[in-house]
Amino acid sequence: MIKLLPLLLMVFMVVSASAQEAAFRLPLDGEWLFRVDSAKVGIAQGWYLDSLDRSGWERVQTPKYWEEYPGLAGYDGWGWFSRTFILDRPAGSISVHFAGVDDDAVVWVNGVEVGDHAGYTDPFALDITSALRPGLNSLVVLVKDNGGGGGIYKPVTLIPTRLLDELLKGPYYGTPALKSADWVRDAVIYSVYLRSFSPEGNFAGLEKRLPELKNLGVSVLWLLPVNPVGEKNRKGTLGSPYAVRDFYGINPEFGTLADFKRLLAAAKKEGLRLIIDLVADHTSWDSRLIGEHPDWFRKDAQGNIVSPNADWTDVAALDYTKPALRRYMIEMMRWWVKDVGIDGFRCDVAELVPNDFWEEARAQLNRIKPVMMLAEGSLPVEHVRAFDLTYSWNVYDALDPILQGKRPVTLLDQILKNERLQFPTGSLRLRFTTNHDKNAWDAPAVLKFGKDGLRVATVLVNTLPGVPMIYTGEEVANDRKLSLFEKVGVDWSRPREMGELWKSLIAIRHAHLALSRGDMLRVPASPEADVFSFFRAAGSDKVLVVLNFSPEPRTASLAVPMDRIFPRQGFVKMKDAAGGKTIVLQPGHPLEMALEPRGYRIFSFEPPAKK
Repeated sequence: MIKLLPLLLMVFMVVSASAQEAAFRLPLDGEWLFRVDSAKVGIAQGWYLDSLDRSGWERVQTPKYWEEYPGLAGYDGWGWFSRTFILDRPAGSISVHFAGVDDDAVVWVNGVEVGDHAGYTDPFALDITSALRPGLNSLVVLVKDNGGGGGIYKPVTLIPTRLLDELLKGPYYGTPALKSADWVRDAVIYSVYLRSFSPEGNFAGLEKRLPELKNLGVSVLWLLPVNPVGEKNRKGTLGSPYAVRDFYGINPEFGTLADFKRLLAAAKKEGLRLIIDLVADHTSWDSRLIGEHPDWFRKDAQGNIVSPNADWTDVAALDYTKPALRRYMIEMMRWWVKDVGIDGFRCDVAELVPNDFWEEARAQLNRIKPVMMLAEGSLPVEHVRAFDLTYSWNVYDALDPILQGKRPVTLLDQILKNERLQFPTGSLRLRFTTNHDKNAWDAPAVLKFGKDGLRVATVLVNTLPGVPMIYTGEEVANDRKLSLFEKVGVDWSRPREMGELWKSLIAIRHAHLALSRGDMLRVPASPEADVFSFFRAAGSDKVLVVLNFSPEPRTASLAVPMDRIFPRQGFVKMKDAAGGKTIVLQPGHPLEMALEPRGYRIFSFEPPAKK
């Protein structure tokens, strides 16, 4: 071993520091070893093992997207990173912090799997204490890139676990989020894919069913793009609605502008707001803009207009360094809000468009009326001056590993903690169990999570802080992939159990301001790996939510912090929101309850009697 150590130091970049130091922090940026795994065989072949010979791996630099490595431009798939580090007499709990991995990561230390993470925007940390040893240690990261950039693109750091919060705090921690209108904060969104929503597949088909959506309890309709679809380089028979030919036009497949305005008026009559999808990053190859203003598009070194990435062959990328393009897009957005009368936009791949454009657009729209701006993005900066809502991919990505028992429910604690430390105060996150992308490209939610798993996941997204969203067909637990290139109808004859669940949860949400605007306080519960419980509180309005993510029945024991939730009260009466009996909650006594497999309970509280 003494003879091998110098060789190891030559093969791997080795750094050292003493974990005894009070301010211990060990950066792991710089040279790593890397290997492409396009066949996805690395796990089966043990590429994470401490003893693996990596002499044939490439030397690369991090942090950096791997598209910048030789020969990897446009590569999507798996890639492995490895390096070593030295810890002298490690003391206390040590974590490895990743500021950014694109997209997903699995991490091993000394051949021991220490955790994984899904999602490319959120930083994450893993406690590696149990896998460490004094002296030389190996760190291996499998990165799974699903599209776009890939790799370890932000710094990696070893740090005492007790100091993680300071490292996790982002630049917008403590900054107030953009102030949203009350109707935005209290919203429940229904995402409408017109092709699949009705047999007609048009505005008229949706208009006929508006009373049904009103009865469900939703308050905002988000329509996937309603613009004409390009024909050049079209995918499938009908083409993607995200290959827009004219930002001012209406897809004749759905009707006319007059038909759209009639739908909008009918929605208003039902008390429903309506937003539309805006595809600001790109257009179809035969779009009005590409014909009139080819200089507004991104080009390669040879001067050819390019797609945003290698997969999106049906669209051409716009270039937001062009002031005239920005003016055109903002004026178009103003037209939809002021002249047509919509209530805002869901902004497709918002992160591919400069944030300062969105800030300028939002300022212009605010002069017309309060709007909802929903970003298909997850960047904290988007909440400062541009968007009301961003996608909560972090919670969605956690659902499957939790339901499969691969990760404990305490994973949600870390996710929500990261949100608190990264995002501006008051940021609204969009919570969902599926959307048009996940349904079409991954799997329908009921097939991905199972019937019971979907049920408990639905309760979670309706009760966490944020705004819940239901996608077309989830009322009947739609089990079909709704293609974005063809017309695939929802089988509305399926049982409507999920619709009844959504209706009851939305009714509870409307009855309790705590669920739309209240703070959240976690309640320790056992078994902690399966049971997730928390309070939502807004003034005297308080709600307790208890969820069992296990496929087995559980008897949950909750340590309710009475002094924090109900100060200066002796005992409290709570009632099952589903209409169950009243239960008395007493100080100093754990609250115990039986939970069905994937079961849940929601309790409201009777206000204390006036003296």
